[in-house]
Amino acid sequence: MLKKAYFALVFLAFSFSIEAKLPDLTPEKTVKTTNEILKLHASYEEINPELMKRIFNNYLEELDPTKTYLIKSDIVQWLEPTDDLLQTSVTEFKVGDFKTFDEMYESMVCAIECRNGLDRDIDPENLPENVNAEEFKDMEWVATQDELMDRLLKIRSLQVETASKLNEELKEKSLKRIAKRQTKNEEEIVNPDPDHRKKLILTKVLKATASALDAHTSYFTPDEAKQFMINVQQRLYGIGAQLRDDVNGFSIVKVVEGGPAHQGKELKAGDRIIAVDGEPVVGMGIEEAVELIRGEENSPVVLTVIREGGEDESKEEKKLDITIIRGEVVLKEARFESSYEPYGDGVIAYLKLHTFYQDPESSSAIDLKKELEKLKDEHDIKGVILDLRYNSGGMLSQAVEVTGLFITKGVVVSIKDNTGHIQHLRDLDGKTIWDGPLVVLVNRASASASEIVAQTLQDYGRAIIVGDESTFGKGSFQTFTLNNQSGEVNPDGEYKVTRGRYYTVSGKTPQLSGVTSDVVLSGPLSESEIGEQFAKYPLEGDEIKANFDDDLSDVPFVQRDRVRMVYKYNLQPQLSRYNQHIDRLVKNSEYRIENNKNYQSFLKELKKKKKDVEEDQEEEFGQNDLQLTESLNIMKDLIMLDEMTNSSAPKK
Repeated sequence: MLKKAYFALVFLAFSFSIEAKLPDLTPEKTVKTTNEILKLHASYEEINPELMKRIFNNYLEELDPTKTYLIKSDIVQWLEPTDDLLQTSVTEFKVGDFKTFDEMYESMVCAIECRNGLDRDIDPENLPENVNAEEFKDMEWVATQDELMDRLLKIRSLQVETASKLNEELKEKSLKRIAKRQTKNEEEIVNPDPDHRKKLILTKVLKATASALDAHTSYFTPDEAKQFMINVQQRLYGIGAQLRDDVNGFSIVKVVEGGPAHQGKELKAGDRIIAVDGEPVVGMGIEEAVELIRGEENSPVVLTVIREGGEDESKEEKKLDITIIRGEVVLKEARFESSYEPYGDGVIAYLKLHTFYQDPESSSAIDLKKELEKLKDEHDIKGVILDLRYNSGGMLSQAVEVTGLFITKGVVVSIKDNTGHIQHLRDLDGKTIWDGPLVVLVNRASASASEIVAQTLQDYGRAIIVGDESTFGKGSFQTFTLNNQSGEVNPDGEYKVTRGRYYTVSGKTPQLSGVTSDVVLSGPLSESEIGEQFAKYPLEGDEIKANFDDDLSDVPFVQRDRVRMVYKYNLQPQLSRYNQHIDRLVKNSEYRIENNKNYQSFLKELKKKKKDVEEDQEEEFGQNDLQLTESLNIMKDLIMLDEMTNSSAPKK
């Protein structure tokens, strides 16, 4: 039941490798591509010292992503660069002089030699025990060689422990694979061919530069660009699950509803894959593991997984072989759900929208409209709950049309690009399918188009927003250079760049801050550090003037008066009808939650698990969706308060 559009292509959620053919880059091409990206970017027009510091940091992580080679003392001059170094590097970068990056590269070459010496000193019979894999997430650079040795010992311990769960032959094969992969990665760096080194350095410079601009701008090698297009097209043959690359295997983060793994019902979020069809994957790159899992449609794949059970000291691990029949993973199933809750002499309609979609057969707005019309024909609807939890967005046009189901006419979203040009997208039909009490339910995974719908309905006073304190905070849009029909990829690589931001009718953008709930209800993701504010270099927020009184400034002047005559009639007013009840709704909800033992137990567990909470964890609390149950209570309060207010209003 729980899903996110950006989880649809599970096996593309990995950091790409550059083991394939490198792009045909030169210093001149690198500067040219950088300038193209900067020309289009929403915030930055040129490389400056602030960006250069980010680029240094990114470049070092491109060289040593696992932070198991470089020692802080060897790279402190780039981690904490002087103003003079930054300014000099900016000047050099602009003319295609990358000698500072050559120096960092040489430090990595030396670090590889040093690391090999440490590896030789590791005694496989004397490794630390009970190592916690969690400490290898969000690692910092070590300060000394002793600290590096300690890190290497712990990683080796985890790898050996995982490999030991296989039979002796596969254990040996797994450990050899780890060593082979390390050697291959090191050889990629120490390769003496000058042309190879130059292309590798420039590739990493472009990657570091693009990702320094913001969280969504990226440079892709040709092979990565092809993979990205598969992701965009949302079609592949696999099992339908999202993987996370851990030191001791690949953890299942999400099982996509409707996909082969979900249909088989055996694979669970939290399972850790250690072998595919008997082939050990510990130490393998995630892209290689993905290729093993993919295959012909209707063919079987056997995953060997480790599953944890029990609590704390009584935790146990068991090894399972799970067979899944591969199938096509296309995000078209379970796009929306509908149900209702009896209330008085009518019902409260519940609509859950998983993504904003449109194809020749249907769209999110059309399907929601049909469902609401059907419910209205069959029942007396008292209120509507629109559930946008875990909805990461989709088509912008559909965000406009879905919003239009609940407002008469007016600006829904405005787009400001890198030139400062503003375009308004409006709902124009003047009709609503529902103009009564409306609650929009959100969480931290509600993003992009979901945030536009929620914030616009909140701006107009048409809906009460309920759920996590704030949403994801994705208020930017990107363009990708590969847009030709043939799919021909530029041998110099492609890029995706953030062009601008979205704003709702109030002039606010959800970028960075997200949509703030009127009534806060904690859910499984409430304590999770997910969202734009937790990105490495998020795009900053912004604001434009409000557009409740639409001046049609983006309409050509000669057409403006004619458009105004038709458009200005029946504009959606800014309402306070439901806002006046928010304080009471909050107090009532807080009281119910404080006296709900089940909810209080859930909140205690949530505080304990402040680390990433998997989306499927909600199912651990049984069929009782606590956020939704309380949202229904809030809706009942809203209906009653609204009816009381209207009945006491003076009659005309």
